[in-house]
Amino acid sequence: MHEKSARFFYGWVILAVGVGVVFAALGLARFGYTLVLPSMQRGLDIANTQAGVLATANLVGYLLLSLVGGALATRFGPRVVISAGLALAGIGMLMTGFAQGFLMVALWRGLTGVGSGASNVPVMGLLSSWFGKRRRGFATGIAASGSSVGLILLGLTVPRLLGYYGDNGWRICWYLMGGVALLLAICAAILLKNNPSEKGTKAQGGDDISAADPERSSSTAQDLASVYTSPAVWFMGLIYVAFGFSYIIYVTFFFKHLITEGGYTRESAGNLFMLIGWLSLFCGVLWGSVSDWIGRKYALAIVYLIQAASFSLFALWNEPAGFVLSTVLFGLTAWSIPAIMAAACGDAFGAKLAPAALGFITLFFGIGQALGPSVAGAIADSAGTFNPAFLLAGIVALLGGIGSLFLKT
Repeated sequence: MHEKSARFFYGWVILAVGVGVVFAALGLARFGYTLVLPSMQRGLDIANTQAGVLATANLVGYLLLSLVGGALATRFGPRVVISAGLALAGIGMLMTGFAQGFLMVALWRGLTGVGSGASNVPVMGLLSSWFGKRRRGFATGIAASGSSVGLILLGLTVPRLLGYYGDNGWRICWYLMGGVALLLAICAAILLKNNPSEKGTKAQGGDDISAADPERSSSTAQDLASVYTSPAVWFMGLIYVAFGFSYIIYVTFFFKHLITEGGYTRESAGNLFMLIGWLSLFCGVLWGSVSDWIGRKYALAIVYLIQAASFSLFALWNEPAGFVLSTVLFGLTAWSIPAIMAAACGDAFGAKLAPAALGFITLFFGIGQALGPSVAGAIADSAGTFNPAFLLAGIVALLGGIGSLFLKT
């Protein structure tokens, strides 16, 4: 019995908890907004521009913690930062359900974003401590599938809850999502470990000194400064902007566009949203492993080009076949870019500094996310359709793919 337990690699527990953290921090806290948006707009009597501002409030909160979240995890340890951040996101979701006016909803959506950034960024960086270079893309890809689980469950349940509870349905959804996030925060606090040495083991899948021997990679202010002044990390950040800006436009207004302009019912639009979840369930693993094989920059370029096609189809082919093809293309690549970026940070800076590097480039990603919904909402109110906004997302994704080819690896 002892021999069997000694062979068990605790990194698999870390990875399982990582999936749960991503599920709550992104799958619920961010993408849950997509499905409740039409009901929230009616309940709060807000236009598309204001709906975009609410999404931006959440993403600005995420942006504020994207940089310091990784640094805090490096300084105080990922376990505390991740569990506290996820608890904060859960509280923000609960309070969103209680809020009565636009300004209060914006406040609580912002707080939810703060908690999401404080939990999601460090948990992806934590995996670099447990998985070496040969398994890092695989591990971050598995963790990214938490978003897919969120889309599947949301697409299955939210339209039905909205139909059952009527005008208060969107509030009930926020209560449930917040409660689940709080439970997962407790699990993270109990189960997460900051590095393999706490369990008397070493990282699996490589011989990174920083991953295998935390004592030899202790971080200092000089180490952190070397991350923030690195030309490589700045260029990675600029490429990451394109994903943040383009995908968030698509995901935020996907459900609304299908209902208002595509002629879909809530249930049929929810099924298509759920299809993204099923298709994307292993996309992080697939493309993370591909990046382990062909290199990070080529994998990034391929994914960006596929997403550019997806967003453009959603704008230019407003028929069921066009919507389905767009959904399939996005689903096959949805969360692969964050997984590849997390692996690239581990490659470039080692396990100890990977959370700080990932946090820094997520600052750029967050800027793109924060701008996307407000720009798209304003375009939709001005043009009377979301088509130009989705086309803009496609162009930005194309630019991201071109830029990826110049990434130094």
